[in-house]
Amino acid sequence: MRERRVHRESDVRGASVSSPGVSHPDDTSTSTDHRSDAPRLLRGRVIEAVGGVYTVELEDGRELPTRLRGRLKLEQRTGDRVVVGDFVEVEEREGEDATIESVAPRRTQLARRAPGRNVRKAKVIVANVEQVVVVFAAANPEPRLRMLDRFLVLAEFNGLAAKIVINKIDAVEDVAALEEQLAPYRAAGYDVLFTSTTQNINIDRFRELLCGHESVITGPSGVGKSSLLNAVEPGLSLRVGAVSEAVNKGRHTTVSARLVRLDCGGHVVDTPGLREVGLWGMDPDRLDEAFPEFRPYLGECRFGSSCTHTHEPDCAVQAAVEAGEVSAARYDSYRALLEDG
Repeated sequence: MRERRVHRESDVRGASVSSPGVSHPDDTSTSTDHRSDAPRLLRGRVIEAVGGVYTVELEDGRELPTRLRGRLKLEQRTGDRVVVGDFVEVEEREGEDATIESVAPRRTQLARRAPGRNVRKAKVIVANVEQVVVVFAAANPEPRLRMLDRFLVLAEFNGLAAKIVINKIDAVEDVAALEEQLAPYRAAGYDVLFTSTTQNINIDRFRELLCGHESVITGPSGVGKSSLLNAVEPGLSLRVGAVSEAVNKGRHTTVSARLVRLDCGGHVVDTPGLREVGLWGMDPDRLDEAFPEFRPYLGECRFGSSCTHTHEPDCAVQAAVEAGEVSAARYDSYRALLEDG
């Protein structure tokens, strides 16, 4: 059986990811050079990046607006040189803009293909998180499960654990039908949580999902991501907005990603809603590994690791679909992603 590239959730949880606070991952000192004439470098973490200005939360709790040092602008990094969640060293000068002097290697990152036609580069959304909380709405806007699958595959290929939250559960009458729709995801091993901020449904469980972890919340616009965070941390006062009735799509109320420290421990990154989820770094030959329910059958096909599970005879995955052991809808989503790749 071929070596697995996609990480399991247990692998991610065991990884070294920053705990609450902004301690630099290398050590706890606040300067990298103790000579009297050397610039004093302050350590911290990027909590927001807007228009070339990077807000850094320093170890002393201050939030400092900074810009990139010239040499950093010339460095080649995957997708973005500095993103929310990066650990950095900053030089602060009196009367001048503070500058980011160095960026620590990323332990993890969530990257997607940059939006736009014929664009073949990565767009890093956030760095140094351990789990992706994918939020969809039960209604208004209607959940698009194919898009949910894209988010989940994105998390799998980035080596991050994924959780599913279905918000606005109070907006549907037939909850049982929605449960049936999402049953394949539970069967695949994903945690699925139904919530409502207006009815205070499962907000405590949502808080438990975040506390003590380094998380990024993502999903389409208008599903209530910021409302959920406001319910968990009422002091945040994040902007929320309505859904356009004309197109049944949410308006962007969160305009840039921002990392927030939670009172209960850990951090969470609130991100703008995504209407396009381009997969980056996806090896089509390993797409099957990004579907957890396929994994027990991989390597059991007649053609082994070269099987695409689409047309080959004696394919264990296709047999599992026919036997009802793997969701036909999820399998169809796999085939659609394979064709897109």
